[in-house]
Amino acid sequence: MKTNKTVRLSAVSKSAFVIAGCLVAAGCQGRSESNAELLASHDYRYRHPIVITEEPETLDLPIGQSTRNLYGPIENTITAFAVESRRKGNGSVEILVPSGGANEAAVHAVTGDIRTALQRGGVTRSHISTRTYAVQDPKAEAPIRLSYAALQATAGPCGAWPKNIGGGINRNLQYENYGCSTQANLAAMVDNPSDLITPRASTPVDQQRRAVVIENYRSGDVTTSSYTEGVGAEVSE
Repeated sequence: MKTNKTVRLSAVSKSAFVIAGCLVAAGCQGRSESNAELLASHDYRYRHPIVITEEPETLDLPIGQSTRNLYGPIENTITAFAVESRRKGNGSVEILVPSGGANEAAVHAVTGDIRTALQRGGVTRSHISTRTYAVQDPKAEAPIRLSYAALQATAGPCGAWPKNIGGGINRNLQYENYGCSTQANLAAMVDNPSDLITPRASTPVDQQRRAVVIENYRSGDVTTSSYTEGVGAEVSE
């Protein structure tokens, strides 16, 4: 009798172990399926991600009917715009020329100067394209628009309050709008949005300084720069 009881208890234990194993497996599957939801509820970077998009950056140039060439300040503005197109875009600039306006003759007269100013800013001739757009009012003096595709970082929009701010305190959950302003500020402050995707390449080394350091190392001299303790720490009287 004792033997039968022992066998019977062993069988029950094995069955319980199998059932428990199934429950654990089902629990793991359920956790994996809701993993993204849990991350979003506990990490503001998932709820308010910074998105990198490509948006047009434009510059409008007002051209009067009597204008036949560009002067210094406008040329400098165009050159600076060309430099920005190479730093924030792919270095290609499009010139949108109005057609049918009162200043059409002036527009055609200064288009060559615009191309020259763009090339002065580093944009090659093959990366400058020209396209016309129609002007509805023949009496209007429509501007020439310069445009290039630039990377922009955005986050938000902020200000979403779908639930009570105290609703998730007992469950240790962040509220919906938590971290949105921080993400939006970071996206607005970053100088080059591509830095959020991949780091920039290293700048070239100083060949002359490296030669001096290597020569000092070979001769057994000190390779570091000289530093005097206390320099710059004096208190002005």
